[in-house]
Amino acid sequence: MPSDTDAGRRSRRRDAAQNREALLNAAVVILATEPDASLEAVAAAAGLSRRALYGHFSGRDELIVALIERGAERLVAAASTTDHADAPVAIALLCARLWDAVDHVRLLAQVALRQPYVERAASSLDPVRRRLTVFVARGVADGTVRDDIPQAVLARLIQESALAVLAEAARADLTDPEGRRLVMLAALGTAGLSWREAGALIADTPELAGEH
Repeated sequence: MPSDTDAGRRSRRRDAAQNREALLNAAVVILATEPDASLEAVAAAAGLSRRALYGHFSGRDELIVALIERGAERLVAAASTTDHADAPVAIALLCARLWDAVDHVRLLAQVALRQPYVERAASSLDPVRRRLTVFVARGVADGTVRDDIPQAVLARLIQESALAVLAEAARADLTDPEGRRLVMLAALGTAGLSWREAGALIADTPELAGEH
C-alpha cells in the first residue's frame, strides 16, 4: 500500500512538471515577441518566482535550448503529417502548417538566426528540411519546381524563407490570414513560381485556399 511519503513524492513531481510546463508556456509567448526579455519577466508571467525558474533551468541558455527542442517537436509533427501529390502544393501546405504553431515556431525562427543557438536550431530543423527535400525532388522530376539549384540547397532556402516570414510576422503585426498566405507565397516563390503563379495556385487549390 502506498505510504503518505510516496504520495507526497508523486505530488511534488506532479507540481514540478506543471511548473516547468508553465515556465515553458510563458517563455514561448514572451520571448517570441521580446527575445531579450528577462528571466524575471518569464517567471512572473508563469506566476512563479525567479528562484522557482532556476529550480528547473540553470540559466537563460538552458531555457532557450528547451524551447528550441519544443518548437522543433511542433515542426516535426507538421512535417510528418503533410503531403500532397502536387509538389508545390505540398511545399505550401507544409509551410502553412508551420503557422499553426506560430508562437513556438516564431521563437525558433528568431533564435535560429542568433548565436549561440544557430547550430542547435538548425539541427532541430533537420526533419522539416528532409521532408521539404522529398517535395523538391518530386517537383524537379515533374518540372513544377526549379531545377537550377541543388535540391538540398533549395529545400534549405525554402525552409529559411518560411522561417523569415514567421519572424517578420511578429514585427509587422500580421493577421493570421495575412501571415499564413505570406508564408506560402514566400515558399512558392523560392521554389521557382512567379508571384502570379503562386497566388493563383493558392486561390485555385482548395487545400491551400482553406489555409488563408
